[in-house]
Amino acid sequence: MVSYGGAWPLGEEGELVVQTATPFRRSARDVPIHFLHIRKTGGTALTEALGPIAQEFGIVLHAHNTKLSDIPQDHRVFFFVRHPISRFVSGFFSRLRRGRPRYNYEWSEAEAKAFGRFVKPNDLAEALSASDAETRTCAREAMRGVAHLNSPYRDWFSGEQELEDRLDSILLIGLQERLSADFEHLKELLDLPPKLSLPEDDVLAHRTPREFNRQLTPLAERNLSNWYAEDIRFYDRCLKLRGLHAL
Repeated sequence: MVSYGGAWPLGEEGELVVQTATPFRRSARDVPIHFLHIRKTGGTALTEALGPIAQEFGIVLHAHNTKLSDIPQDHRVFFFVRHPISRFVSGFFSRLRRGRPRYNYEWSEAEAKAFGRFVKPNDLAEALSASDAETRTCAREAMRGVAHLNSPYRDWFSGEQELEDRLDSILLIGLQERLSADFEHLKELLDLPPKLSLPEDDVLAHRTPREFNRQLTPLAERNLSNWYAEDIRFYDRCLKLRGLHAL
């Protein structure tokens, strides 16, 4: 386990380690089952595992641009979320590497400018409250210009009320922080083959290489908590719904 300087401990892959209620078993084979792919929440590993059997089991694997509102009300849906601070760290390193080695997406002009100045997530996060106005401006431009960092949960959900309104269609709210355990539970919910597994290969799973420094100082954590305040509230709501409604 790796600490990034705050109250939330990080696992080896930059994931936060949290304690949550065990999801409730639920059958969902009578209607299409949609996977909503939220950026930097373990979706690449999930689609890699589910791809070969998706059609057989009626699972629709969506790209990043599909929102919850795009899923028919009478269909079932599952998705995974991740604490926004951990998600920031993962997203930063993903774009710093241009998505390599699994992908190869060149930097945008804004990303080239951002990574020309900030080479560590901690540096960018601390710069959000820098006393120097130019540094603050560059940091805020980077947060708005770097892919993944500028993708709030509102890209997929209109807000907490939408979750409440769609409880009957939500099969599972999974957590990236417990990806393996929640994947096993998903297999039980959908009666998937017991031998089905998430990829162990870091490239196939699109994981951040272990040698990257994920540590954040308390200042960086505070700045990110302020920047992603709405996303943190949404994430916390997802945790509560898991417990209250056994999702």
